[in-house]
Amino acid sequence: MNIFEELKARGLVFQTTDEEALSKALTEGQVSYYTGYDPTADSLHLGHLVPIIVNRHLQLAGHQPYALVGGATGLIGDPSFKDAERSLQTKETVDSWVGKIQGQLSRFLDFETGENKATMVNNYDWFSDVSFIDFLRDVGKYFTINYMMSKESVKKRIETGISYTEFAYQIMQGYDFYELNRKHNVTLQVGGSDQWGNMTAGTELLRRKADKTGHVMTVPLISDSTGKKFGKSEGNAVWLDADKTSPYEMYQFWLNVMDDDAIRFLKIFTFLTLDEIASIEKEFDEARHQRLAQKVLAKEVVTLVHGQEAYNQALNITEQLFAGNIKNLSAKELKQGLSNVPNYAVQADDDLNIVEILVASGVVNSKRQAREDVQNGAIYINGDRIQDLNYNLSDTDKIGDELTVIRRGKKKYFVLTY
Repeated sequence: MNIFEELKARGLVFQTTDEEALSKALTEGQVSYYTGYDPTADSLHLGHLVPIIVNRHLQLAGHQPYALVGGATGLIGDPSFKDAERSLQTKETVDSWVGKIQGQLSRFLDFETGENKATMVNNYDWFSDVSFIDFLRDVGKYFTINYMMSKESVKKRIETGISYTEFAYQIMQGYDFYELNRKHNVTLQVGGSDQWGNMTAGTELLRRKADKTGHVMTVPLISDSTGKKFGKSEGNAVWLDADKTSPYEMYQFWLNVMDDDAIRFLKIFTFLTLDEIASIEKEFDEARHQRLAQKVLAKEVVTLVHGQEAYNQALNITEQLFAGNIKNLSAKELKQGLSNVPNYAVQADDDLNIVEILVASGVVNSKRQAREDVQNGAIYINGDRIQDLNYNLSDTDKIGDELTVIRRGKKKYFVLTY
């Protein structure tokens, strides 16, 4: 099985400009390829991970990657399937985001060793010296308005309005492909399926301006078995930056994917062999309640994105919280594990009696309920059951001098901070 056939078997190929020619090129010699990442935020998210993984598969197969960050296109904004114009960012903001994205990409591709080591490029380096007149004469003349209007990303915005700035974005992305081909002999662009129109603008420019053939390969936009766009957790993106989405939160995200998606996601998001995944699938189907596929998926992806130590920590937090062993975790670990639970900042004049603090912090709605819960053994402080109505919180109940964890019943957690 060659690399193109494996990518297809994993569900990583959505569309190509010429499947037979691309498969032949990837089989017969080394191909230089690129993926572009516009700095629209200070971190990449799970939506970017699929093309990153394809890039890594291709590099492991001996091909040479170029990671392009859009220092120039990020200043313009891609209109693809957006309902409204993007807010323009300052150059300082974009430059800051470029630096962070470059750092994240270096985790996945090898920029240091081998004849096919990855190269980082920034399209601001070639756009910054191009005048508007030169760009219109040397690039714009190869694109007809009819061609540009035919793009789905543009069609969807015509009714609501699209600025010339965003309308011209596809030409800029096309010019990226032309420049990378001219300077580095790049012949393949990899990206999300929503980028098809922008990406084929590059092959069109190569053909018309340089009489060369380029290839485009898109990866699918991933959705779960219900059709929900993948990579969102309760309305928020799952980020690759540990400060925005902690390793524990990412671990939980993967651990909770539906059974019907788990094996498909193992093929897409991990580097386990297809034979290894087939073996996992057999064992998983025999006892789905044990969630083997989800556990392997969570381990592989968190380790890929954040490293072995972060995975070990995420697993430890999960196991300790499940067992109720709060005192086995540090304040830092508890902040990860309980980041989404109700939080109450204890005030200097708060009565720290167990009944009073349960009401003040919103754990219960009334003192009567608080007394009942305490006496019935439903209240735990840092994992210890409290049944004394006269119990008062003290410094010994502060973990790391920062927080106290209250549990009501089996699963309802609350955090007091100081």
